[in-house]
Amino acid sequence: MQTPTVLIVEDEMLVAIDLEASLEEHGYRPVGIAADMSRAMELASIRPDVALVDCNLRDGPTGPLIGRMLGQTYGTTVIFLTANPAMLDDGIDGTLGVVSKPCAYHSVGELVDFAVRARQGDLSQPPTGIKLFSASTAFHGSA
Repeated sequence: MQTPTVLIVEDEMLVAIDLEASLEEHGYRPVGIAADMSRAMELASIRPDVALVDCNLRDGPTGPLIGRMLGQTYGTTVIFLTANPAMLDDGIDGTLGVVSKPCAYHSVGELVDFAVRARQGDLSQPPTGIKLFSASTAFHGSA
């Protein structure tokens, strides 16, 4: 099995670099950091397996739109990491769930482990702290 790829959509570079280091430590392959919609769409062409997406980015509250596009257009499993989970109401079409920031360093690996399992249809044992979106908005994974 190929090493799963992860896109980080985060405009605070210290947070993004910390996420990147945690992902690498957990055996995942970060494909890049996007601080805004333009960069996220450039990196989306890589078709990452998973994306960790903040809601408020350099170009405003574009994270929910980015998450929807990644999930629906590129088949990426999206988990939002945000200090503003209320922005997402009951979910965003094509995405898996949301975790409130700050997110513990060790939790990042657990979240991506879960996202990778979700891609294969296994939504059992979600990690502590994730709010899964309802069935009407949830990601429909692909193996």
